[in-house]
Amino acid sequence: MRIVVLGSGVIGVTTAYYLAAAGHEVTVVDRKPGPALETSFANAGEVSPGYSSPWAGPGVPIKAIKWLLMRHGPLVIRPAIDPAMWRWVFMMLSNCTSARYAANKARMVPIAEYSRDQLRELRALAGIAYDERSQGTLQLFRNKKQLDGIGGDVEVLKRFGVPFEVLDPDGCIAAEPALAKVRGKFVGGLRLPGDETGDCKMFTEKLAAHAAGRGVTFRFDTTIERIAVEAGRIAGVWTSAGLLTADAYVAALGSYSPIMLRPLGISVPVYPIKGYSITVPITDPDGAPASTVMDETYKVAITRLGDRIRVGGTAEIAGYDLSLRAARRATLEHSVGDLFPDGGDPSRASFWSGLRPMTPDGPPIIGPTKYPNLYLNTGHGTLGWTMACGSGRVLADLISGRKPEIDVTELAIGRYGF
Repeated sequence: MRIVVLGSGVIGVTTAYYLAAAGHEVTVVDRKPGPALETSFANAGEVSPGYSSPWAGPGVPIKAIKWLLMRHGPLVIRPAIDPAMWRWVFMMLSNCTSARYAANKARMVPIAEYSRDQLRELRALAGIAYDERSQGTLQLFRNKKQLDGIGGDVEVLKRFGVPFEVLDPDGCIAAEPALAKVRGKFVGGLRLPGDETGDCKMFTEKLAAHAAGRGVTFRFDTTIERIAVEAGRIAGVWTSAGLLTADAYVAALGSYSPIMLRPLGISVPVYPIKGYSITVPITDPDGAPASTVMDETYKVAITRLGDRIRVGGTAEIAGYDLSLRAARRATLEHSVGDLFPDGGDPSRASFWSGLRPMTPDGPPIIGPTKYPNLYLNTGHGTLGWTMACGSGRVLADLISGRKPEIDVTELAIGRYGF
């Protein structure tokens, strides 16, 4: 089949790769001059299936009030007259129960674990290097209440056979030796040894080049204007370069998916949740993290990428605003400086923001739509890098008429009842 993939972030590029590997003729369209230039550009660098959890969970509404009042809180809300914003917030709050949290996490962990395995296979097959490390993730708890609250997550990890370690301070230091310098600032951690790290942009660029070598056509600097419908099917995509036609189409447009799909009568409950990152040059390798440390108090991920430290965090509900705010940089600098004071030089850091395409329940949206030749691969939130290869593989299988290796029925848009 001839297939058009809309979007060249890590989700779009991995989808295109797996479709081409399945024998299809694939064209990728993106308004940017190259791949991975929006949300995939400078994310936290985590490939963390063990840390795959919904943001909506029991206690989150009360925690949100506390976060909003913190100086370096992980949540910022900039209220606007935007029905989509408040609809998303209401749907998210309706998922903040123990039962919904358990169900949603159970949908997320399998696709994340599968994706990590597919990434390893692809890396070996294509010979792609991207400052990757396979040394796990350490979720670091600064107080006992945080440590005592991990029971639900541990049960899900056990259920799906995900390796984990609950560590005391000595165990945390054994995993991340640089933390010895700040021993009094944490009480323990949850280590996920199967997690990985890597530069998402570097990976996406190299995979795009590899896919192009396999026949995938990339049409960059091409604005997607609208999707045309005829007789209950997608008839083509109007772009700044004209009409593109194919046998099937994949929307992998991240936070912009709702805007493009709304005129088709497809209501995608994805909303842009803004995140920030700084990329800090390492000045003392022994003082830098070995892999990823998740600072649970500030919800900040601190990841080693080659000779850099990537520090990512903040959930800012502010629509499609991409402005860089100094207060958010201060939060990231505070977290990394507090835990790894000698690792890098924040004054020389680059500062970035991007829009995470979040669903209100947590899992991504992968699968068919009411149009028989239109498919979705969107809504991965903070876990696009973690879930990319698995999402691309299962969607390629679905389009090719093959049964995916894992059940993704509950990831389809039909789970919302519309």
